[in-house]
Amino acid sequence: MELKNIKGIGPKTIEHLEKLGITNIEELLSYYPYRYQVIKLSNLNEVIESSGAIVGVIESNALIKYVKRNLNILSFQFLTNRKLIKVIIFNRSFLKRNLIIGKDLTLIGKYNPQTNTFIASDIKFKKLEKSMIEPKYHLNKEIKPSAFHKLIDIALKTDIEVLDYIPVYLNKTYDFLDKKLALKEIHHPTNPQLLKKAKLKFIYEELFVFMFKINYLKHKNSLNKEFLKRNINKQDINKFIDNLPFTLTSDQIKATDDIINDFNAPKRMNRLILGDVGSGKTIVSFIAIYANYLNNYQSVLMAPTEILAKQHYENILNIFKDYNLNIKLLVGNTKKKEKEAILEDVAQQKIDVLIGTHAVLNEELKFKNLGLVITDEQHRFGVNQRSSLQNKGQLVDVIYLSATPIPRTYALTLYGDMDTSMIKTKPKGRQEVVTDIKKESELKEVLTKVLEEVKLGHQIYVVAPAIEENEDMPTHDVNTLKEKFSKAFKGLVKIGVLHGKQKPKEKEQIMQDFLDKKYSILISTTVIEVGIDVKNATMMIVFNAERFGLATLHQLRGRVGRSNLASYCYLISNYEKERLEVLKNSNDGFYISQKDFELRGEGDLFGSKQSGDMVFKIANLSRDFKILKQAKVDSLKYLEEILKGNTSSTYYQNLIKEMDFID
Repeated sequence: MELKNIKGIGPKTIEHLEKLGITNIEELLSYYPYRYQVIKLSNLNEVIESSGAIVGVIESNALIKYVKRNLNILSFQFLTNRKLIKVIIFNRSFLKRNLIIGKDLTLIGKYNPQTNTFIASDIKFKKLEKSMIEPKYHLNKEIKPSAFHKLIDIALKTDIEVLDYIPVYLNKTYDFLDKKLALKEIHHPTNPQLLKKAKLKFIYEELFVFMFKINYLKHKNSLNKEFLKRNINKQDINKFIDNLPFTLTSDQIKATDDIINDFNAPKRMNRLILGDVGSGKTIVSFIAIYANYLNNYQSVLMAPTEILAKQHYENILNIFKDYNLNIKLLVGNTKKKEKEAILEDVAQQKIDVLIGTHAVLNEELKFKNLGLVITDEQHRFGVNQRSSLQNKGQLVDVIYLSATPIPRTYALTLYGDMDTSMIKTKPKGRQEVVTDIKKESELKEVLTKVLEEVKLGHQIYVVAPAIEENEDMPTHDVNTLKEKFSKAFKGLVKIGVLHGKQKPKEKEQIMQDFLDKKYSILISTTVIEVGIDVKNATMMIVFNAERFGLATLHQLRGRVGRSNLASYCYLISNYEKERLEVLKNSNDGFYISQKDFELRGEGDLFGSKQSGDMVFKIANLSRDFKILKQAKVDSLKYLEEILKGNTSSTYYQNLIKEMDFID
């Protein structure tokens, strides 16, 4: 059901929800909380050592004291259980108008008996009768938590059919909650036991659907008995490799051999090149393009961003400057006349290699003899997008590139429909990035090092976990860091700012400007985690490093050390030093990702809210891998029953048609 058809949800609210990726009632109900806060009713003596909730009545007008630009203190008198206490809460000045004498409140925080002061971390404008579990959601500034809770209530009360994607027999086997009840519990928990069962239900459901897709793709690949006939002479490939301006690593040679063997084998290639950051996956894909060209087939390489596509284009032109390949670039801002010429030349096979973004999915693009499809950062594209590109030709071979190093066991499960090659060794001449952990009190030392690098003409990335100030999450943000760095360097160092709320063209331009050395420092969120190759960047500084998974931090660190220049990474944090030491002591992405699985109960292995197949709404691979493995087994059995005609499901049959991508 569309949001506009739900009573109580207006046009402005719909606009705000769309920014969160919510466009219908199902997406609203499946916008699950990211954590829960247990509000336990206590008396003052019980909240001295640990946080808790107290109830009472406001006894005085609220006062606001402004300490400095980013700090204000709100205070008032409060009567709880016949005792008058002082309440203070930081950075909540906007609450003053709601704090009326005689109003009932529930306060969450700690009590200091020496000063008779209650330090509140949160305020509830109602008197709780019993302890409760409160869900917390990732929201934008346009939607307040209280307003979002009301929207969830409206959705839960709306009379709609709730589709359960778990087959009936599996719901019975695992004694899962009814889906309507599970939705109520996930958003309005009544007790910890039911909440646990609700979460298990949705984690399994999400992983079951995901593994059903993977299992079907594997089945579909097994049916592809037809293949492109090739005869690639390995001596021709070795000659090409010998003429490269650098020496391949042993892992790059092994991956290249895997590809050539796939080309020559009586089957279609469906291979994932899984490599650490800076391991040299791209040159392996270029060798595959050359091998494909030798057999008179066209190749296409799709990258997730324009700037990355342009970089691939410039690199491939350089690699093939002495060869007779016609290579073109097709991106969103390609001029109309040039685009029309490219479409015509591709159709006539006057173009051997096409590099591009989503623009290559254009329905007007028709290849005469497409033989190879390469998708860079494959987890950033959905199944349909990849299938669309493959359907540009007959029986095409496919290579996926991914810079997300994950343990082999996990890779074999997640990418069960693909053959996998792993590249771990780094190209020769690359120096290891020197990593150190610094407390915020040691920031002056880091800034001194920044100035040294800037004077050498080098560039620096600075990463923050937030775009703007957030009163609920006291962390460094991009805008505040821009002010601090500008002040520290007295405006003499050019600083750029990059974040996810900027328009795509604006982001592309800022990254291009950084590449062109118009900025010495780029302050950003994790949008630069998968980015372009800035060989001049020699330092990465990550603020509030404890808020990121080790795999994400390693991806960020991989933005530097991409040349023979000495490079550094500073993790700024007052917490979790032991966990961060893993990064200080290792540059091996596969080892780090394994430790991330072991140490990090929550977090996103694939970075912050990236788009594509690997983003789960509630499942977490490091925590839920056993459930994933069971979902793999269960979904395979269910798929087999559907294919045999022993059972039917409109949802899964439509899913199969979607993956078949029948035009």
